[in-house]
Amino acid sequence: MAKVRTNVAPFDPVWDQITREAEQAVQDEPLIGGFLHACILHHKSIEKALSYRIAAKLASNEMSMVVVREIVEDAYLDEPSLIEAARADLMAIYERDPACHRLLQPILYFKGYQAVQAYRVAHYLWSQGRRDLAYFVQMRVSEIFGVDIHPGARMGKGIMIDHAHSVVIGETAVVGDNVSMLHSVTLGGTGKEEEDRHPKIGDGVLIGAGAKVLGNIKVGNCSRIAAGSVVLEEVPPCKTVAGIPARIVGEAGCDQPSISMNHMFGPKDT
Repeated sequence: MAKVRTNVAPFDPVWDQITREAEQAVQDEPLIGGFLHACILHHKSIEKALSYRIAAKLASNEMSMVVVREIVEDAYLDEPSLIEAARADLMAIYERDPACHRLLQPILYFKGYQAVQAYRVAHYLWSQGRRDLAYFVQMRVSEIFGVDIHPGARMGKGIMIDHAHSVVIGETAVVGDNVSMLHSVTLGGTGKEEEDRHPKIGDGVLIGAGAKVLGNIKVGNCSRIAAGSVVLEEVPPCKTVAGIPARIVGEAGCDQPSISMNHMFGPKDT
């Protein structure tokens, strides 16, 4: 009778692919072998690798890498949905970003992915009542990545923030699942209100570079916001808005704008 092995980690095809890509990268460029081993090949799971990567980026003279890594690992252990979201975000980038050719890339190089994973840890801390520690993580994310996401904001899974420079997301903002946005996007307020004051972005929304969505307004599922637009009023589902202030200029053009990543206006959008 064959022996049954216990305490064996289940096969993880995503992590297996990441490690194979890292091994190939070491062969292709031995000069970064130490970097690849430290970030990927020394770890047994994606959560361990992410804990290391986030800690390496956010550590400072004010808080050591050991302490930051322990915070992240404890969060992942207590709230497995953080890793579920991290995997969904990773696949979103791999499938939507034409510059992403390997699953390895976002973990190592893409600050949008790294910033969102650090935000997720900050949001976990916020939900646990550890507000000052959450603010500390937010501060470091802003300093290191140029991305300022309040830890009180709520973001779904499958988020892609491409380039991710100068992105601002306010405290009471809500971002649905499978949303894509580019650099210089702001989900902000319109004044000094202290209550629910930030946008509510539906599922499958595509937000172009430099767009500003301001106030406690809804942006409907599967809509598109054109680059440079300033949105001050509710956006119905499956529509394209553009301009300052933004107005409806046509249909969204497809069922899933955030996945197609098509920013161009078609003949019906004029």
